[in-house]
Amino acid sequence: MIDLTLQTALMLAAAAFAAGFVDSIAGGGGLITIPALLLAGFSPVAALGTNKLQGMFGSGSATIHYAANGQVDLRRQLPSALLALVGGAVGALLATIVPGGFLRALLPVLLIAIALYFAFKPNMGDVDRAERLSPFLFGLTVVPAVGFYDGLFGPGTGSFLMLAFVALAGYGVLKATAHTKLLNFASNIGGFVVFAAVGVIAWKIGLMMGVAQFLGARLGASLAIRIGASLIKPLLVIVCLALAVKLLADPANPLRQLIGV
Repeated sequence: MIDLTLQTALMLAAAAFAAGFVDSIAGGGGLITIPALLLAGFSPVAALGTNKLQGMFGSGSATIHYAANGQVDLRRQLPSALLALVGGAVGALLATIVPGGFLRALLPVLLIAIALYFAFKPNMGDVDRAERLSPFLFGLTVVPAVGFYDGLFGPGTGSFLMLAFVALAGYGVLKATAHTKLLNFASNIGGFVVFAAVGVIAWKIGLMMGVAQFLGARLGASLAIRIGASLIKPLLVIVCLALAVKLLADPANPLRQLIGV
């Protein structure tokens, strides 16, 4: 068990608060918390497990706030949430079996594409549009697939769900954000259960970060509801590009070797 100094613990709490704020609006909170946990001396698997614990507080806080403001019907979305949970659990179970090299190489390209889509897509606001995939098919295919990815790898899950809700389900940006947090909360639970079962979670620091993330997510969700697409769109583009840059900056990313960097 890592013996953290007060300064390090406060740094992790601040990182969790910032992550909760950003994640409740545009996703990508792991971009802040996982590097912070690694910097504090946690092993990669302990960082991932602890991040799932504290991440549940943020996604749960945002989900409750969005639901209380009528942005998501929890009862109606329960089947999709259960599928996301199962997908997250299965992904986490396979995390140590499936090679991550391909995902690490492909992910920056996908994130940049998502950023460009949201940056240049015209007439994208908070008004719903025509759906391209029925709710039944969306819940049966997209939801468990993204949940599986969240358990297996994780970075960019919120961005993928946002893109799916806007491009396929026809949701407005604010409604897509609200439903993204619900499903992300469910997939977090699935991954958390697996990581807890194998004993890699630092409970004390995870719970402390969870409280900070809960408060940050509450503030972020409130601002997103008040301001809507004019806040969510630019922040989503920034988060996607920042995550892509961070992944490309990793010397171990196979894409760097492929392009000779």
